[in-house]
Amino acid sequence: MTGTVPTPPPAAQAPVDQAPVAQAPAADAPTSLTPTTRGLWRRTRWYLAVLAALLIGAAAVSALGQDRRFPPLDPRSYDRDGAHAVVALLERQGLKAESTTDPTATPAGQDTLVLPEPDLLSPAQLRAVAAARHRRLVLVAPGPSALTALAPGIRLSDDTGGPAYAALRSTPADCSLTEAVRAGSALQGGMLYTSGSRGEGCYSRSRGYPLVRLPVGDGDRDVVVLGSGTFLHNGELAKDGNASLALGLLGSQPHLTWHLPDYSVPLPEDARTKTFGDFLPSGWHWAAYQLAVAAVLAALWRGRRLGPVVSENLPVVVRAAETTEGRARLYRRARARGRAAEALRDATAHRLAPALGVPLRAGAPDSDALCVAVADRLPDRPAGDVRALLYGPPPTDDAALLRLADDLDALERQVRNP
Repeated sequence: MTGTVPTPPPAAQAPVDQAPVAQAPAADAPTSLTPTTRGLWRRTRWYLAVLAALLIGAAAVSALGQDRRFPPLDPRSYDRDGAHAVVALLERQGLKAESTTDPTATPAGQDTLVLPEPDLLSPAQLRAVAAARHRRLVLVAPGPSALTALAPGIRLSDDTGGPAYAALRSTPADCSLTEAVRAGSALQGGMLYTSGSRGEGCYSRSRGYPLVRLPVGDGDRDVVVLGSGTFLHNGELAKDGNASLALGLLGSQPHLTWHLPDYSVPLPEDARTKTFGDFLPSGWHWAAYQLAVAAVLAALWRGRRLGPVVSENLPVVVRAAETTEGRARLYRRARARGRAAEALRDATAHRLAPALGVPLRAGAPDSDALCVAVADRLPDRPAGDVRALLYGPPPTDDAALLRLADDLDALERQVRNP
């Protein structure tokens, strides 16, 4: 063999010459940017599905919320936190029980008046209840205003330096009150009070009492202050001595009146327990709303689906060397030596194939045909060495990648200028 370059057959040369002609119209074909109905549907169908799910969920919640719900400690409620069970037991024993929304309209006499939320009453209503002279007045978790008007002498435990609240747990009576002694241990806790000079405290917790009885007048009337009404709940009545204590406190008179509070009335500042929101500056909820809206918009922005690829001309001309250097830096930062070597080898193979008359199949030259053609062009380069260079394993370090790039450049120069 001499240095004469073999002439490729006409049949092998035709596909190479015709390939750019066949692909040129496709590269210059205009791309329509007008949205189609199918494209709009594909982009918006998930948003419509989420909107439909929200509407269905709202309708279901609205339908399920039609059932009547009562607040805690309501004598009409059969829920776990209701008080229907204790009223039913009292009626079974012959006691007459009724509920009212106006405690001032209850006539005085042989009756017991239960005020689950005495702090919701106005000062005029508190004075009217105090003047009604009920035989027994039961206050559940009253604040300073209600205590001053209805149970003078009894104060919250925190006014004397003791804790104002105790956790609910089974507690022994530890007093001489008949109802408490008969009931024994019961679920007590909640607000703690002092007994005063005339009152008697039961179920002692720390330096206060969750139950205090205060005689009023000549001793024929009394006020019972409860730190919590949890032991009156339907779900707690059967535990410990809760039922006995409840029946003893509420069943001492032949008539029971249960006040139904108006929960739309705000609690006074001195009776309301401070929450975390009380320590936040005013207007914080507007900032929270803005943050929530911003979070939703950010989620929609980051979670949007990408549409089909749209080809467009670059606004500026970028030199090929800059694009190559930028891609190389990305490969280097990602340590993608194998991907960089594959790009270099593919580019070299695509440039060598037209020069050697090797046709492209499925967008790439045949590896065996390319290696044989290079070996025929360069007799001193065996086909195995050419294959190891063009289709060998990826380099293991940066130095090997540089050597591979230099070898590919040398191979391409030798093929073009043997």
